[in-house]
Amino acid sequence: MLWVSIVVNLGLLGVFKYYNFFLENFVNAFSLFGSDIGFTTLHIILPVGISFYTFQTLSYTIDIYRKQLEPTTHFISFMAFVSFFPQLVAGPIERAKKLLPQFESKRTFNFDNAKDGLKQTLWGLFKKMVIADNCALFVDEFFGNHQAYSGSTLLIGAFFFTIQIYCDFSGYSDIAIGVSRLFGFNLSKNFAFPYFAKNIAEFWRRWHISLTTWFRDYVYIPLGGNQGTKAFQIRNTILLFVLIGFWHGAAWKFIVYGLINALYFLPLIIWRRKPTNKKSAQSNHLIPNKSELIGIIKTFTFLVLIRVFFRADNLHIAVSYLSTIFSASLFTVPQFANRTDAIVVFIFILIFTSIEWFGKTNAYAIEHLGNTWKPAFRWGFYYVLIFCIFYFYAKPQQFIYFQF
Repeated sequence: MLWVSIVVNLGLLGVFKYYNFFLENFVNAFSLFGSDIGFTTLHIILPVGISFYTFQTLSYTIDIYRKQLEPTTHFISFMAFVSFFPQLVAGPIERAKKLLPQFESKRTFNFDNAKDGLKQTLWGLFKKMVIADNCALFVDEFFGNHQAYSGSTLLIGAFFFTIQIYCDFSGYSDIAIGVSRLFGFNLSKNFAFPYFAKNIAEFWRRWHISLTTWFRDYVYIPLGGNQGTKAFQIRNTILLFVLIGFWHGAAWKFIVYGLINALYFLPLIIWRRKPTNKKSAQSNHLIPNKSELIGIIKTFTFLVLIRVFFRADNLHIAVSYLSTIFSASLFTVPQFANRTDAIVVFIFILIFTSIEWFGKTNAYAIEHLGNTWKPAFRWGFYYVLIFCIFYFYAKPQQFIYFQF
């Protein structure tokens, strides 16, 4: 029954998400030998959230097989767990042993939880609609027409996308967690300020936590994890990151993205360097020390560059984009259609990063921000966030620059 569940779930995911990818590459492989195989791709719409609820149902059956969870007898509760609307589209990926019992227990409205949930939802909307969506305006232009821009401009485009993808993913997670609290549900934390990580291992402990822990528990550890010989550990690490990359989309660029992450991770295995200061991003230091700052800058720079593979339309464009960045034009003045718009985006990013840094010891950045302020200042801050959200919702196709 376990294998039936695995085959059915992964089979549906494979057909809807990966069928065309494997078929096209199969045909291309035969074309190298002069064989022309006719094929028909599937022109179907990918079901909403299939990657997420597939993993949730798999974790349910695997945990039951491992005797870590008792199967539920309540079909409605199970279906509600699989299709819980706040986190269905982009996570976090919840485990049945945490979320399912919440459907089967009585919930009562709690004002403090609801207030906290609204605050986290507000911060998530700000990250998504103010930061991510405005970065996306530049990102779409630079990646869509990268041949027309200098290396310095494309580097800024890669930087904007690095901010965009974090604010998109973590912003949605904040919204999902906040909305769930209004209904009396507690979801798992999905992002723990990953861009303040000092090395790649720490970053992956803080990035999309529900996804990385899923692969760790159901793929990496069953394969042997970090046990056995170095060759064994290297194989497991490469396979883990390649699968994480491939999970994001059916394209070679995602596989290369995962492979590069694995290669950057390998020195920790080869020289047995155990990551230190696992909770450094949660330290109370107002200013990081020299080694922390160097580690954060080095890790973030690496992420900015490899994110190009994640955003580019294909592998060829990603390589071309990076080659332009590392050309002589890297040292030229960046090109912007409207320099004022870019400056204002940078200012918003700087303000956002400062708030995240000061709030890095919390579950989310503004959890306790303003608790010691006078009510007028605290509510003024919230209304500024609300104003920004509604302003950019009303004008989604305009740049961030305020033109009253």
